[in-house]
Amino acid sequence: MESRTSSQARGRTATWRPGVGAPAWVWPDSLGGFAGGAARRLAAWVLADVGPGRLTPWLAVSFGLGIVLYFAADQEPALWAALALALSAFAAAVLVRHRPIGFPLMMAAAAIAAGFATATVKRLIVAHPVLPAVAWNVEITGFVEVREERERSDRIVVRVHHIEGPRLEEKLERVRVSVRKGTAPAVGGFVTFKARLTPPLEPLMPGGYEFARAMYFQGIGASGFALGAIRTAPPPTGADASLRYAMVIDGMRDAIDKRIRAVLTGDQAAIASALITGKRDAISASVNDAMFISGIGHVLSISGYHMVVVSGIVFFVLRALLALAPPGRLPIKKWAALAALGAATFYLLLSGAEVATQRSFIMVAIVLIGVMVDRPTLTLRTLTVAALAVLLLAPESIVHPSFQMSFRWRQSFRRWDIRPTSTNQPPAATVAFVLYPKGSALSQSSIFGIIKSAINPPRISSPLPP
Repeated sequence: MESRTSSQARGRTATWRPGVGAPAWVWPDSLGGFAGGAARRLAAWVLADVGPGRLTPWLAVSFGLGIVLYFAADQEPALWAALALALSAFAAAVLVRHRPIGFPLMMAAAAIAAGFATATVKRLIVAHPVLPAVAWNVEITGFVEVREERERSDRIVVRVHHIEGPRLEEKLERVRVSVRKGTAPAVGGFVTFKARLTPPLEPLMPGGYEFARAMYFQGIGASGFALGAIRTAPPPTGADASLRYAMVIDGMRDAIDKRIRAVLTGDQAAIASALITGKRDAISASVNDAMFISGIGHVLSISGYHMVVVSGIVFFVLRALLALAPPGRLPIKKWAALAALGAATFYLLLSGAEVATQRSFIMVAIVLIGVMVDRPTLTLRTLTVAALAVLLLAPESIVHPSFQMSFRWRQSFRRWDIRPTSTNQPPAATVAFVLYPKGSALSQSSIFGIIKSAINPPRISSPLPP
């Protein structure tokens, strides 16, 4: 009895039976099924993303990468080298157009080279002198191109007709000066004044916003403030087409702003004017800070839902009115889409055509044109066309927070479900998480920015059409 008990104990304490060896490690059925299912799902995703037409959005990504490489270059590239590289890359893509792997890779390389060449050409188009050092008592005469009303002072951009002063080696094309509150002349006026000018501001911290780069691509060679009164004078030459256009747009914006201020007062009027005319400078600093700290500062930027509200109201109202007409063969849906496109175009010009507004207009225009020609519009391709159009017109916008926030926000919705017929949209928390690396643009307190961006925007945007 004792021998049998001891043998049982020894059998229980043995690691494994003699002669059998170590047991083989196997995955439990549940984990094995999970790993296999995940691998099959990943393979299906990869095949779907490289399917016909699905690589098109990467053209915009590659094009933007080429622009980024231009801004990262240590010195200004030669134009002939950038153009030669782009032409060579496109020629190579044509030669390998029948290869399933080589063609997409060469198209990506061609798009990168095209972005690099586009930025190079744009820099040569806007090339202008820049003030090298501080200059006092500079006599300036020229036309007012831009007028901005701010909380404590006004600011104007002057197209220089004549400039004279110390330390001026070359004639500047445009200068931006601050003037006393309420003394800014109207757009199109010919003015003469003295000013203290400084070179464009450098970044305030390493890796900070490049004020000098933004001013350079706007054609501004110096900034400063006016010394004394600004006097108007008869223009020596007539205004050109661009200046007349600026005068018309600024006149309409001023008329709308005055009408709003006749009904509303204070920050209410300033916010209402900002949503219609795009003039955000009159909003007080306290309200502006409160909106950015609460994570809803982007609402003041005319973008997606602003453009959709304007074009959507015109489309549905006009279509409803045309439906009251006697039955016939009139394509009322197409006529309504054409009118909505005209309204969106007018809203784009009236609001100042910022990057977010341009992106929204292009996407809305593609959808409305698709309605007029009876063609469906794919959302990712629409986003791709919008990105390429903006980068072609303004390649410098890729380093601007407005471009990054605008397209990153829209891409977060598109990647949630990329089927053209899907109405599924991500929750605000998902979008906020995707945008968290850029949280400083939505909120000045980046620690809690993701929480505020998930809670506050739905409260603001939910009463409006998406």
